[in-house]
Amino acid sequence: MKFRPVSHSWVALHPQPKGVIQFIGGAFFGTFVPMLFYRYLLKSLFDQQYTIVILPFNFTFNHYAEAGFLIREQYEIIPEIVRIAQLLNYDYQAYLNDANFSWIGHSIGCKYISLLEGFTALPTETKELAQFIRQLVLETSPTSNIQKNEQKITNILRDLEILINDVRQKRDKTIELVKYYLNQNIDSEQPGLDNTKVTINSLFIKGQASILLAPVNTGLDSAIQPKFLAEFMTRLGFDVKPTPQETYALIKNSNLFNLLGLLRFKSDNLARDTSNWFIHTLKKPPQDFWQELPGGHLRPLGIQIGNFVLNFPDTLSIPVIELTQKRTAGFESHLIKLLKTLN
Repeated sequence: MKFRPVSHSWVALHPQPKGVIQFIGGAFFGTFVPMLFYRYLLKSLFDQQYTIVILPFNFTFNHYAEAGFLIREQYEIIPEIVRIAQLLNYDYQAYLNDANFSWIGHSIGCKYISLLEGFTALPTETKELAQFIRQLVLETSPTSNIQKNEQKITNILRDLEILINDVRQKRDKTIELVKYYLNQNIDSEQPGLDNTKVTINSLFIKGQASILLAPVNTGLDSAIQPKFLAEFMTRLGFDVKPTPQETYALIKNSNLFNLLGLLRFKSDNLARDTSNWFIHTLKKPPQDFWQELPGGHLRPLGIQIGNFVLNFPDTLSIPVIELTQKRTAGFESHLIKLLKTLN
């Protein structure tokens, strides 16, 4: 498994991929050298014949904008991995259908994936989109400050219209570019190659499976400590966008998330409320598609050293040094089984 830079991301191309896993890690670990901190997990997925894409994200309070960056990045990557696979003489058929792309997130990375699926349900016509946003804002904001709510609706509408139009253009450009690379590759060894079969059905991630590992949907209180400082900033009008309540409303109103899996950990208090909301309020995923495993919030992290894995010590239930077989049996095997079922 060798990662190479592609656009703003890191990609490990499998010679015979059956699909692509796009991975978004947690704060700090998902931003700084994620291919090291999550290496054992990603190697386990690579060995299941998946090409791995590590998507980066910036530390920001505007999660709308960052989710938009991530979906644009997907469209930048698709034609590039087709081109590179051709140069390496790797199989690239899996890259021609976006249904072969899956998402796995850890911690705050799960919020970005949830936003992208929520965006999938957004109406593309301005009038319907405005009504959708108005309902979302009024569900989650005090109705007493009408002027403030109207300004928020206007701002969100503007940003989402720009995003939808931009993503539509990027999708169309991606299809054209992939077809161009396929045309360049037609030779005597591949007679009758049908380069029209490039299937991208959705602007966002509808039809793509996703697995949330210890999902976290919180506000400033998880990003800024001590708590009283976060509360003070919130009173001044600063908060993550969208807020946790707006994120939940977007997820619920989308009526999607039908290809969702979730793994949470017994000693993880940070992700407990978000996991409970998905399972008990949204009632998704169904029982067969979520599990609670031993460990804490940092269970997905792990670095392999020979026949051992170095775990991050955030709970006494998991040893710092663990045999690879025991680590796989306790975590990765459950994730791989869930991914196979979803796909």
